[in-house]
Amino acid sequence: MNHAQCITILGSTGSIGTSTLDVLARHPDQYRIHALTASSQVNLMLSQCARFSPEVAVMAQEDAGRLLAEKVKAEGLPVRVLWGAQALDEVASAPQVDAVMAAIVGAAGLSPCLAAARSGKRLMLANKEALVVGADVFLEAVRAGGALLLPIDSEHSAIFQSLPEDPSTWQRRVQKIILTASGGPFRARDPQTLRHVTPEEACAHPNWVMGRKISVDSATMMNKALEVIEAHYLFGMSPEQLEVVIHPQSVIHSMVQYRDHSVVAQLGTPDMRVPIAYGLSWPERITSGAQALDFHALSAMTFEAMDQADHLLRFPGIQLAWETLRGAPGSCAVLNASNEVAVDAFLSKRIRFDQIQDVNRATLDSMSFSAPTGLEALLALDASSRSQAEQSILKMR
Repeated sequence: MNHAQCITILGSTGSIGTSTLDVLARHPDQYRIHALTASSQVNLMLSQCARFSPEVAVMAQEDAGRLLAEKVKAEGLPVRVLWGAQALDEVASAPQVDAVMAAIVGAAGLSPCLAAARSGKRLMLANKEALVVGADVFLEAVRAGGALLLPIDSEHSAIFQSLPEDPSTWQRRVQKIILTASGGPFRARDPQTLRHVTPEEACAHPNWVMGRKISVDSATMMNKALEVIEAHYLFGMSPEQLEVVIHPQSVIHSMVQYRDHSVVAQLGTPDMRVPIAYGLSWPERITSGAQALDFHALSAMTFEAMDQADHLLRFPGIQLAWETLRGAPGSCAVLNASNEVAVDAFLSKRIRFDQIQDVNRATLDSMSFSAPTGLEALLALDASSRSQAEQSILKMR
């Protein structure tokens, strides 16, 4: 790298954001931070400002922004504090910014992702919603702005690392993409007992340290359904070319099977700093801080088919990925919004764990919609889907 890259981190207080800061701290001569953003964790943002000295700190909520501004001033930190959706777009598209880590969870991250794409940034995508909700609108912004789109999800980063460098050859050379899934905390649990799952149990992932929402998605396998949708848009593969296999050890992060039936896979310890470091440095590689994989300590690597009868009972939502990809335009956005509402309802103990997919199915069946053509239409579809999901929840109580 010829100069220090200037970075904005959207969602710096989440698990991806804090891991990104850990990687950046290992390479102070190669990166500098323009902006950090967060939703409501004022004290953590304050400590990040004190340690990493961003030029700007943005809070999504006004009350959190005003409180942070007071604390930054009291500490004498030379950080400009902003708040609101417009400020998020501004720091994502600022002319001095080279790269953006997009790690805001949910549809709230869609607008700044679009702003970064239109501005031609190196866009490190850890926000599934940009593709699951934004789909063609987002990809058109990437093309129009000349942005470099780099996947950060461990599975999609693994696929990207396993594909040929020239995307124009992917369709000719690749037979299918195989996404691996750990199976989460309930891979071997009796499906009949899932109605009794507590939020604490669902958030206890056996391999990964993640936020509560994505931990629940892993427990239901909805994270994998969303990743299948994301892989379709990222790599241009048809639904028939996308497969999921359960790999409990989380050592192989995903695979690409070629036309000659050879398989290329990416392996590593389950640590998000690895794909983050790759996204930051591509096409080079930098140290991530993750432990090296010790093959001598690996007792076994096992795989299980997703279509086993028990797995289909445990994870009924996984099939929604292929159904929505083949469904009406906008179906994926509806699924994503409904799932966010359903997971929140489960975490707040308004519905049972096994009712999450009932909400998603009922919402999809109740909605009528057309393909969104821009950000306003996407947000409107997201809002109406959430409203319908709430109605579905009320009918279950």
